[in-house]
Amino acid sequence: MTGKVRALGNKIHRLLPSSRLNPDKKQLIDFACQRLNMRSFADLGAVWNVDGGYTFYAMERHDIQNAVMVDTDLTPRVLKKQKAHPGLRIIQGNFGDPLMPERIGKVDGVFFFDTLLHQVKPNWDEVLQMYARVSDILLIFNQQYTNLSATTRLLDLGRDEYFRNVPVAPHEEPYKTYFRDLDAIHPQHRRPYRDIHNIWQWGIVDADLISCATNQGFKMQFYKNCGQFGKLKNVENHAFVFSRPQFGQISSSPLM
Repeated sequence: MTGKVRALGNKIHRLLPSSRLNPDKKQLIDFACQRLNMRSFADLGAVWNVDGGYTFYAMERHDIQNAVMVDTDLTPRVLKKQKAHPGLRIIQGNFGDPLMPERIGKVDGVFFFDTLLHQVKPNWDEVLQMYARVSDILLIFNQQYTNLSATTRLLDLGRDEYFRNVPVAPHEEPYKTYFRDLDAIHPQHRRPYRDIHNIWQWGIVDADLISCATNQGFKMQFYKNCGQFGKLKNVENHAFVFSRPQFGQISSSPLM
């Protein structure tokens, strides 16, 4: 009976991917839609571990007219579910590609959920600048470092200090393979392993992230410290919403 119950639970979990969604990220989406009237968006790096769950949450919960999902790797679940959402366009590719914002086109909002700390060449701040040109609202959920005085490339800390500041051990894959030779070329991404988005790259601090957004003409409309990230005492999940002035007239409608 235990095996049958476990199998049933796994089946339900597969049928209900929303159970894997972070409530703080959903709160960002609710805020942008209900308070800032976001009606279109691009979800960058949308697929990993959630099968585009935040895209589908936004489209099914709110009055979204158009959405774009971007990721290098798609899943059968995502492609199947797209058929029920005619307003959704999927682009298979790296959102760090300088040409990607043009392919996406103008949208109200852009989702950066657990992605900025992975961006190198272009770096995280350059990626924000790229997408600031095609959007009016930035939704950011990122692992922020509280033990650093300024944003730091984590690999510059050296191997030992690097692994003290990331949630993986040097013997764990894929890090074990990558760190054998960080200058070797990744076969899929065609760049050195040290520059791929699959590993932790940046220790970003709040002051630098906020400064980057405000320098692009955005104002912070929402901020939340969502608590410590795993066992890393110096890393916290922080949630932000930034918007341009024309989206700054916050609606009085309550969050659902």
